[in-house]
Amino acid sequence: MFRPGDDGYAEEIAGFQTGFTQRPAIVFGAESADDVVAAVSYAADAGLPIGVQATGHGLPGASEGGVLISTRRMDSVRIDADARTVTVGAGVRWGQVVEAAAAHGLAPLNGSAPGVGAVSYTLGGGLGILAREFGYAADHVRWLDVVTADGTLRRVTARAEPELFWGLLGGGANLGVVTALEIGLVPVARLYGGAIEFDGREVDPADVLRAYEAWTRTVPRELTSSVAALVYPDIPQLPPHLRGRYLVTVRVAYTGSEAAGERLVAPLREIGPTVSDSLREMPYTDSHTIHSDPDFPHSYYGDSVVVRELDVAAACELLALTGPAAEQMHVVQINQLGGALAKPAGNAVPYRDAGWLVRVLSPFEAGDDAGLDAVRAVQARAFGLFAPEVEGRLLNFAFAAGDRPEGLYDAGTRKRLAGLKATYDPANLFRRNYNVG
Repeated sequence: MFRPGDDGYAEEIAGFQTGFTQRPAIVFGAESADDVVAAVSYAADAGLPIGVQATGHGLPGASEGGVLISTRRMDSVRIDADARTVTVGAGVRWGQVVEAAAAHGLAPLNGSAPGVGAVSYTLGGGLGILAREFGYAADHVRWLDVVTADGTLRRVTARAEPELFWGLLGGGANLGVVTALEIGLVPVARLYGGAIEFDGREVDPADVLRAYEAWTRTVPRELTSSVAALVYPDIPQLPPHLRGRYLVTVRVAYTGSEAAGERLVAPLREIGPTVSDSLREMPYTDSHTIHSDPDFPHSYYGDSVVVRELDVAAACELLALTGPAAEQMHVVQINQLGGALAKPAGNAVPYRDAGWLVRVLSPFEAGDDAGLDAVRAVQARAFGLFAPEVEGRLLNFAFAAGDRPEGLYDAGTRKRLAGLKATYDPANLFRRNYNVG
């Protein structure tokens, strides 16, 4: 247990996201489900809001002045190779699961960054690098252990408590603290994938985007991909070949053969000269190299929209808005959805019929309110470009924008979640902790 001023307090509340500070009145460093029960019971008795933090990729603003439950110590991983499942504790990171599953020729439906918390990612849906073939991670959960606001530890399954099971998967951490879950693994030991990078000052980014969108119409569901664009800052922390460069990158993950993968990506290599091309056969344990997400804590603000169809002209405007002419740095990523993601499932993950996800993430200087306002203004303008096709937003990609609930769920899902909230957390202890990755 930590309070402000105690040794270890600052370390306990620190996370991957450094742009926003939190100041809980008390922090419980949970090592077990019993510790979580004690923390929730304490908060309920005191009438304090509860936030939960595993890795800190997203921060639970509801813990301000209240109780923060840190789950990073709950990091057990248990593989059942015969059943093709893994049981993960609330503090487990995906990199741990990838390594443990690989010993059995299996893989989880993890995201692009190995440092992300497996449980929080899954509660938000879990859009991974193999998503078009296998769907959302939430679709593969077998059971969850959750401590609800009354201090009860429950084993929740689709049979035992179907409504709560539905709401936890996609509803985030708004109904309780999940201490562990069991999730299915897939028989994937290797893949064909990587990234192909174009210099956005030598090859027109609009040409890359148009070619990419046309290419996605031809690929099978076994191939999951995205296109990203950003201007790298000219700083000594980066390799010389990246400093100040504007790169437009296509990322690919394909579970078919290397020969088939080479045939599928051939049109991408015809777009124009490349800066680098890492498309190759790789063990699944190297899959994090496809995106090579930064692994150091930093300050950022981001959001997303899901759209029915990709308006390519609007997407080209987005690249112009966020490219070299922009006053701040912005990271744009556009993911093709569809495939198994469109399959209805027994959970609250919304917008299954959307064809695309558009994301903008913007680093900013922590404490610079004017800079943050400028970032928000650019993002509002960026997402406004897609307004005619927008269905909503995805919870896991509301980076620090998770306190704004608009669009996170369709009307029917929102109403159903509200009913669950009234049943399991009538005092609203878990105050819309939408973003706790």
